Order: sequence, then C-alpha cells, then structure tokens
Amino acid sequence: MVQLFKFLLKSTKAPARAHFRPSFLDTLRLAVRGGHGGNGLPKYGGVGGQGGCVYFVAKEGLTLRKVAQGLRDKRVAASSGEDSSKASIFGRRGVDQRIEVPVGVQVYDERYKLIADLNENDATCIVAGGGTGGCTGTNFLGRPGESRTVNLDLKLIADVGLVGFPNAGKSTLLKAVSNAKPKIAAYPFTTIRPQIGTVEYSDLRSITVADLPGLIEGAHANFGMGHKFLKHIERTRLLIFMVDIFGFQLSPRHPHRDCLANIYALNKELELYDPTLLEKPSVLLLNKMDKDGASEIFTKMKPVITDLASGLAQCPEELRPKQVLKFESVVPISAMNSTKVTQVKSQLRRTLLRLAEKQFLADEEQIKEQLQQRVGLVGPKIT
Repeated sequence: MVQLFKFLLKSTKAPARAHFRPSFLDTLRLAVRGGHGGNGLPKYGGVGGQGGCVYFVAKEGLTLRKVAQGLRDKRVAASSGEDSSKASIFGRRGVDQRIEVPVGVQVYDERYKLIADLNENDATCIVAGGGTGGCTGTNFLGRPGESRTVNLDLKLIADVGLVGFPNAGKSTLLKAVSNAKPKIAAYPFTTIRPQIGTVEYSDLRSITVADLPGLIEGAHANFGMGHKFLKHIERTRLLIFMVDIFGFQLSPRHPHRDCLANIYALNKELELYDPTLLEKPSVLLLNKMDKDGASEIFTKMKPVITDLASGLAQCPEELRPKQVLKFESVVPISAMNSTKVTQVKSQLRRTLLRLAEKQFLADEEQIKEQLQQRVGLVGPKIT
C-alpha cells in the first residue's frame, strides 16, 4: 500500500509533456534586488562601497524563454558593497548583475508603470539600483539596495503584421510567402501563438511578417487572449488585414457576417484597443477568391470596401467605428495560388518602399527646419 501511494505521488509531480508546454513566451516576471551598501568605518572616516545594481541589456536573437531558462528561480540579486577597513578606507563597489533580454522588451514595475522600452540592440536600463555605502550622512551604515518585482513584456518587431479573424487564411499566406511553418488546418484557432516569417527576394532583400492568432469580438477588452495578441501589432510598420470574401462565423451560436461586416468589426476592435493603430499604413487582402461566386461578391462590395466611410450608414451599430481605415491598396487573392502569392510579395515590397520614401522626405524636412532654427536665418527656407 505504501509503495502504491509513493508511485501515485511521484506520478503527480511529473513534468508536462513537451507539446503541452508553450514554446513562445512574451511575458516574464522577475524579482530583482540591488546590492546592500557596505558599512563605513567611523574611527577613520572610511566610506563603504556602493552595492551593485541589476540592469538589462537588449540583444538580438534572444527569446524570453531563454532568459527564463537561465533564471530558474526568477530572482536576480547584485552583490553587496565592501565594508570600509583600515586596509581599504574606501570599500569596493559591489558587482553588477547584467541580464540580457530580447530586443522589443518593455519593462514595467509592480504597478505596471513603464520603466524602460528596450527596442534597439544594446539598449540598457537599470532596474534595481545598489544601496549607498556607509558615510557620515548615514551614520556610517550602508543602505539596502532597491528591491522590486519587474514585468518583462515582449512586443514583436516586424515589418508587417497579419490581422484577421480565425480561419481567414493568414497562416496559409505566411507559409506561402516566407520560411515560417505555422500549423494549418480547416478549423479556427489553429494559430495559438504569434509566428514570424521572413520573406526573401531575389536581390537578397528581406522583410519580416508576423502572423497573429485570430481575433475575436471583445479582443480589445482582453476577451480570449486579446491583449496578448494585439500588443504585437503596435511595432509593425504595415498592417495587413486578411478577410474571407465569403464572410466568417465563429460558431453556430454566432451570426454569420459577410466580409464587409468583418472589415468593420476588425476596424472597431483596433479602434477600441488603441485608436493610433488606425493611423498605421494598411493593406486589405480578400482571400479565397478562387472559389465560385467570389468575383460577384467582390464586384458588388468593391465600391464600399475602397471607401469604408461611404458604408457606415448601413453598418450595424455595434460594429460601427468612429474612425475608418484607409487602405493603401485592396488586393483580391487566393493564398493557395502561387501566382497570387507572388503578387502579394511584390505589393508588400512596393508599399514598404513607398512608406520609407515618405518617411525619408519627412525626416529631411524636419532636419532643414532644425538647421534653420539653429542658424537663425531670416528669409526663405533652406533647400
């Protein structure tokens, strides 16, 4: 009986199978503590060494899962400063703790106040300062280092973000245009974590595309896993909205909506989550155009799709956005058709190049204005 009990107890502690454990990690909580300051020496006026600090450094090629694996107990502490002594009047500083994190991490404190945004390689931030060493101002007693819990929130950095409802064909398109290998099936929610693929061109240029899991209504209020998915499109340069030309029905309990209603619904979700996302350049892909009847639906809805504001009066009130999207282009495609996929790749590159040119001209104009202000010129602007 005792042996049976031990066997059952041991089986309950077995780790989860590998395919049940999520491979993608975009949030991590760590307890960090700076080193304690060293004590001073009153007899000789000695000053204790300052405690070491804990700081993060952003590095390319890292993932939060690798960071978590390197910090099993999720605790990071810097060493204390050296006490002052006759042999060393000024105590040595404690050793700092350097933690490398992925590029794109935002660091928040316990109250979810932003501490730092590490969106560039080698960007650094101190998350826990060391305590000051003992001196006359502290009665020669070293002070404790800063101690707190920080939350690391990873937001993917990609050129293009794929947005749409489940089963719209986003994963099929990502697999066709890039080197990614997402799960594809004939049912919704096959993508349960963000995927990033690289689109490579013959002249060796490349762009990155992020496929986000399908949204549901209420994603802006964190229904489903709304915030975990929506946050990843904040740093993309271009949004691709992918919609099934025949519409979408989440389940038998939900009503079927045509493609136009789905466009308005996606517009509404992004507006409620963060209205500034609607200002991002966007492209609309109407998928499954190879099926019978698709061309007729597109011809009928094209005038409204190209000018969403004109159809707001017919849009259901619960889906009606205050600000509508303005698409750079509307592209009817079939994610299963290689010719159409090639056209999408070309369209993505042309759009990104056009956006880069606009940004370059805007930056150039801003530099001219700054130079004009510095030299105090009066008259026509510098050209």
